[in-house]
Amino acid sequence: MSQPTVPQTFRAIDVIRKKRDGIELSQAEIEGFVNAYTNAEIPDYQVSAWLMAVVLRGMTRPETAALTDAMLHSGDVLDLSSLPAKKVDKHSTGGVGDKTSLVLAPLAAAAGVSVPMISGRGLGHTGGTLDKLEAIPGFNVNLSLAEFRHVLETCGCAMIGQTAEIAPADRKLYALRDVTGTVESPYLICASIMSKKLAEGIDALVLDVKTGSGAFMKSEKDAAFLAGLMVETGERMGKQVVALITDMDQPLGNMIGNALEVVEVVEVLRGGGPEDLRELCLELAGWMLHLGGASKTVAEGKAQSSRLISSGKALEKFRQMVKLQGGDSRVIDDAKRLPQAQHTMPVTSAKAGYVGSIQCEQVGTACVILGGGRERKEDSVDPAVGIVLHKKVGDRIAAGEPVATIYYNAEAKATRARHLIEASYVVADAAPSTKRPLIHRIIGK
Repeated sequence: MSQPTVPQTFRAIDVIRKKRDGIELSQAEIEGFVNAYTNAEIPDYQVSAWLMAVVLRGMTRPETAALTDAMLHSGDVLDLSSLPAKKVDKHSTGGVGDKTSLVLAPLAAAAGVSVPMISGRGLGHTGGTLDKLEAIPGFNVNLSLAEFRHVLETCGCAMIGQTAEIAPADRKLYALRDVTGTVESPYLICASIMSKKLAEGIDALVLDVKTGSGAFMKSEKDAAFLAGLMVETGERMGKQVVALITDMDQPLGNMIGNALEVVEVVEVLRGGGPEDLRELCLELAGWMLHLGGASKTVAEGKAQSSRLISSGKALEKFRQMVKLQGGDSRVIDDAKRLPQAQHTMPVTSAKAGYVGSIQCEQVGTACVILGGGRERKEDSVDPAVGIVLHKKVGDRIAAGEPVATIYYNAEAKATRARHLIEASYVVADAAPSTKRPLIHRIIGK
C-alpha cells in the first residue's frame, strides 16, 4: 500500500531566495507566500525582502498572473451573475484633473451596462475619485457589499472605496510597499490594480494608462509596458481588457480640486465642459459600451454616449446614483451647494507669448499644498480648494494676463501654490509646432 504524499512545509525564506536568484516561482509558492502574509504568519521584514527582490529581478508573466490571482482570492470576489447586464469597469493610473470616472459610471449605466466601480483616494500629486465624490455633501463611499449591490441593481452604477472584504492582501502589501521603496515595480502595480478590479465580479475592464509629466509613468515606453502587463494578466483570468495610453503632459480639463472637479463633471454631463475632457470621456465610454455589448463597435459606442449626454439621460443617472448613496443631488443644479473656498488669487504671466508647456506634476502638487490632496495617507482633505486653469498648451497669452486662479482658505498655502504654478508654466515666443495627441495608442482587443 503506497504512503500518502506529505505536503512540503512552506518556508518564506525559500521563496525569498528563489526570487533573489531570479528563479521563477510556482503558483503554489506565490499563493502560499501571499496567504501566509495576509494571515500574519510571516513578518513584514521577510515580505519587504521579497518585494525588493521583485523590484530588482522583475517577474515573469505567469508569476504576475499568479500574484494577482492570490491577492484577488485573499478576500471576497463579488458574484454579480444575478445582474443580467454585462459588468464593465474603467481604471485610470492617476493624473491631475482626471475626473473621468464620475462621468463614465453614469454614462455607461445609462446605456444599460452595469458599472461596479471600486475606487481609490488621491495619493502624491494625483487626485482620487473617492475624494471628489465626498465633496458632494452626504455622499457615502463606504457602503457595505450588500448596499453596493442594492445601488448597482437599482441604477446600474455604484462607486465605493475598497472594503475590508475586497483583496485584503493588497491593502497590507500596498502599505508595506509605500514605506519600503517598492511602489514603482510594474509587476506589483499590475497585481495591485488587477486584484481589486477583478474582485468586483466584472466581465470586462477599460484601462486608462497615463503618460507624461503628470503621470506616474513619465515615458510612453513604461506606460505601454504596464498596460501590456495588465491586459495580458486580465486576459489570462478570462476577462476582456483594453488599455488606452493617454496624455498627462498637462492637466485634463480646466479644474483641479475636489468640489471644482464635480462642477466640471456636471458641465460635461450637460453637454459642455472642456474639449479634452469631453473627448476622452467619449472615447473611454465607447470602449465600455463596446465591451459591455451595448454597441457593435467603439465608434457606435461613442455616438451612443454622445446621444445619452445630449438627451440628459446620463446626467439623470448621475443624479440617481448620488441620491442612492446619500448625497445631496441638489448640487447638480446649484453648484453653490458644494463646499466653497473663501478666497481666490490670480496667477498671472510675466511675459507675452504662447504656453509652450505646463509641468503637470507641479500643478498637482500645488493643489495638494492648498489642502486638496494628502501628503500623508492620514491627512484630511479640504474639498473646497483648488485651481482653475485659464490657459493650456498652445494658448496665446498677454503679459499680466491670468494663466490660472487659485481657490484657497489659507493665504500662506496659496502663496506657496502660486509660486509652484508660476514655475510650471513655460511661455514661448511661438506656439508648439506639434500638439501631443490625447490618445497615444491602444493595447489589446
